[in-house]
Amino acid sequence: MIEVTLPDGSKREYEDGARPLDIAESVSKSLAKKALAARVDGELFDLTRPLERDAAVEIVTAKDPEALELIRHDAAHVLAQAVQELFPGTQVTIGPTVEDGFYYDFARDEPFSSEDFEAIEAKMREIVDADYPIIREVWDKEEAIETFKRIGEDYKAQIIDDIIPPGEPITVYRQGEWFDLCRGPHLPSTGKLPKAFKLMKLAGAYWRGDANNEMLQRIYGTAWTSEKELKAHLTRLEEAEKRDHRKLAGELDLFHLDASAQGSVFWHPKGYQIWLQVESYIRRRISEAGYQEIKTPQLMASDFWRRSGHWDKFRDNMFVVPDFEPSTEGDEVHIPADAELMAIKPMNCPAHVEVFKQGQKSYRDLPLRLAEFGCCHRNEAHGALHGLMRVRQMTQDDAHIFCREDQIVDETRAFCGLLNSVYEDFGFTDVNVKLATRPGIRAGSDDIWERAEADLEEALKATGLPYEIAPGEGAFYGPKLEFHLTDAIGRTWQCGTLQLDFVLPERLGAEYIDESGEKAQPVMLHRAILGTLERFIGILIEECAGAFPAWLAPVQVVVATITEAADDYAREATAALQAAGLRVETDLRNETINRKVREHSVQKVPVIAVVGEREAAERTLALRRFGSKGQEVVSLDTALDNLSWQALPPDLKRADRTESG
Repeated sequence: MIEVTLPDGSKREYEDGARPLDIAESVSKSLAKKALAARVDGELFDLTRPLERDAAVEIVTAKDPEALELIRHDAAHVLAQAVQELFPGTQVTIGPTVEDGFYYDFARDEPFSSEDFEAIEAKMREIVDADYPIIREVWDKEEAIETFKRIGEDYKAQIIDDIIPPGEPITVYRQGEWFDLCRGPHLPSTGKLPKAFKLMKLAGAYWRGDANNEMLQRIYGTAWTSEKELKAHLTRLEEAEKRDHRKLAGELDLFHLDASAQGSVFWHPKGYQIWLQVESYIRRRISEAGYQEIKTPQLMASDFWRRSGHWDKFRDNMFVVPDFEPSTEGDEVHIPADAELMAIKPMNCPAHVEVFKQGQKSYRDLPLRLAEFGCCHRNEAHGALHGLMRVRQMTQDDAHIFCREDQIVDETRAFCGLLNSVYEDFGFTDVNVKLATRPGIRAGSDDIWERAEADLEEALKATGLPYEIAPGEGAFYGPKLEFHLTDAIGRTWQCGTLQLDFVLPERLGAEYIDESGEKAQPVMLHRAILGTLERFIGILIEECAGAFPAWLAPVQVVVATITEAADDYAREATAALQAAGLRVETDLRNETINRKVREHSVQKVPVIAVVGEREAAERTLALRRFGSKGQEVVSLDTALDNLSWQALPPDLKRADRTESG
């Protein structure tokens, strides 16, 4: 007999070889009907796989977080079976789950087309309707290689031969006559797979990601627990496509990207105006919070990066140049073999330690908060680059707090308060916090990490913010807090971070004199709120769908004339609005007012001030606001007061209210 502990803590005995499905049936027929898999001692387990020992067992249903992963994994297998039944001779290779779905790579001489998707999806539904039991089998390695070679699956045979150690058993999952190499687990039958799936796109993919290998054909799909969830996902994708910051950048003339500077941004006047407003805003906020701004070098010696530890970890992502006295012979430049290497900085933190080290510091000087809008470069792979979201040249709202260990809680609490206030000013109110703990590859001893994790968790608890643990996701030097914000269409973006670091100050020799007159090492808090300005602006573009709040809009007001007779008054109104601090353009073109309004509305200008002969005579403006069909006619003086107030950044509005009493 085996003893099973259920989620409520109760214990039951079952015959040897009992399956999680038997346990579900013994609890209730309803639970057995809903069951998709099980957690056995915390690990996912097939419902029909016999238990081998006493264990804690919990039944997994569609409501559990693991369900979606199982469904997508099974959808990948059903896709592979459908393709091989429709297109005999096609080889399957690998088919993992990915964010929001799954894919499978196929080897086939003829190219697939998106026009094939309808037939493949129909075949997938047939396989679901057939309700084939999904059976786990354990094979010997040699038997598996021979079997897959015999049916023409050379890629599968190669995977087994190269990856599976000799003597290690191999698991194969069978559904009907079709089978595939897989670790599992899987649903109990194909009929348990909801038909809430859809094939999305085709792509090329090299075998094992190596450009020297064969090109395969990748079919991407998405799968959900219900048709309602699938429909909601497809709606989000449609909305995301409309909001794509690269598309809007072209329509609104904000920036462009070019092969002449892969991964770097060409900012146009309107886009750079947004940049300046964001930068000015965050600069004011950190100044109020007691940060001192500094500027550090772009190019630093490789020895410096070796001492900091970045040379070993980030060398492949650093742009490196030799430091030498050039000599020429004809048209050739000769680089000495012993030339020292320099690297363009991929991050600012080591340079900030160097600034801290200048001059003796006392415990009374701490905390010392050093900030920098530091331009960094990272040699990201071409395929990883993605508009503003993943670039090679980036500017961070970076800062480092040097403090005593007894100041960690207060500094963390102050930072979290500042961060949430900033996010609210940009319209983000749904923020989730994760505590990321030690990664596999890290600097520093386990004792240091235990101390750092305990200190950071204590500080996080003091903030009162809810959080979850992200095991193994910490930074190289220490644990960190990650701040994930949710945008208007439900996507999450990780922007802010706070990393607690005992290691880098020790590596680079940062010290201060403590209360007893002894030398001590400061704690270093690496922190950012926006992350990189490029990426944050990309998120903002998509959050607003290009319709920025008045304080961020590149052009806040357009003064547009109905008739040439109003041109002089339009120029006067424009000058008055500009003097009030607004970013204003004047449209005096010989076009109809309807066309002018339509064109500036397409550009998502917050306010169009229409002037004709009546407005000129009465010294008024007819204001049309973006997104509103009506208009209001106000005096020029009233417009100056109202529009200048509405265009103020949120922090300056708060300051103005305070000064006004």
